[in-house]
Amino acid sequence: MTSKTRLKVEKSDAEWREQLTPEQYHVTREEGTERAFTGPYWDNKRPGLYRCVNCGRPLFDSETKYDSGTGWPSFYAPVEDEAVSLNEDRSWFSTRTEVRCADCDAHLGHVFNDGPEPTGLRYCMNGHALDFEER
Repeated sequence: MTSKTRLKVEKSDAEWREQLTPEQYHVTREEGTERAFTGPYWDNKRPGLYRCVNCGRPLFDSETKYDSGTGWPSFYAPVEDEAVSLNEDRSWFSTRTEVRCADCDAHLGHVFNDGPEPTGLRYCMNGHALDFEER
């Protein structure tokens, strides 16, 4: 199945609450943000794949992860552009680019233009939005 034929994952609020921990639900379904240096994976250096904690979609590979010094897992690129959707976020009196899972619309974090080469991007993700699969 290619990314273009993937089906959207839709669940009721009750189903998401049953599946997710309170922290995961707050971040992914209520657009929350975990405090820096407190969530899972911000300092994970093991090789593997980061998936959406809601639906399991592959999102980021450890080969694109780097230490941004921000206290959140940071990547310079998703596994494929179609894995995420980008939306304008005008909260907190500024304009940012929100990153969501393309399959289930889970809030993942934000992307900024201050990352390393080769993309110059910093996908700053909430650890509670991710599930890590070690290689």
